[in-house]
Amino acid sequence: MERIICLIIGYAFGLIQTGYLVGRANGIDIRNYGSKNAGTTNVLRTMGKKYGALVLLGDALKCIAAVVVVKLIFGAKYPDIICLLALYGAAGVILGHNFPFYMHFKGGKGIAATLGLALSYCFLIRYGFLVTVIGFGVFVVIFLMTKYVSLGSIVGYITLFIVIIVFGERGAFGFPDALNRRLLIEYYIIMFLLTAMAVYRHKENIKRLLAGNERKTYLWGKPEAKAETQVDNGQE
Repeated sequence: MERIICLIIGYAFGLIQTGYLVGRANGIDIRNYGSKNAGTTNVLRTMGKKYGALVLLGDALKCIAAVVVVKLIFGAKYPDIICLLALYGAAGVILGHNFPFYMHFKGGKGIAATLGLALSYCFLIRYGFLVTVIGFGVFVVIFLMTKYVSLGSIVGYITLFIVIIVFGERGAFGFPDALNRRLLIEYYIIMFLLTAMAVYRHKENIKRLLAGNERKTYLWGKPEAKAETQVDNGQE
């Protein structure tokens, strides 16, 4: 039951569609521009760096907020499994972000929300800072080298999953000895499902990457057109 409650808490936070709200505050529906996606990258390309950074921050913070709420509610009663319950909360945020019911279940891809999960590891688990730095660092390196947000997101997500297993086997989550292996496997399964969902939601990007026509994103030097109207389905 606690797991379901954590999913519901997370889903409620995930429904806060930062990209959509930022667009509306500036008089546009971001879903009518660019890739027609309410995620960070489309806001960055359509509205500029300032608003892209604002959406990234907002989507990451809503996941951190959900993790904090879960910890406040269940931390004292279930200290040994709070890391797992927090993951359920974060998974709920990603689901709410990706599949908001009031937007006909058409949301983002959960990458910025997952950044919030990675950042929460800093105060949630042993080796948390290393987990965050490695996972996010790989994304940054891949993006800066290739200018492909999608490729950085996919590789970064897979790296985060691998790092979680590596440090999980080193006791990062502090699960009780009697339940350690079962809880670890449950944790790994949830992370695998989140990773698989992220990769699947980038399926169109993967096709374009393989075809050599994926669109690059430039933060410096090459300006991006604002309020674009072309559609390149599947971008973040």
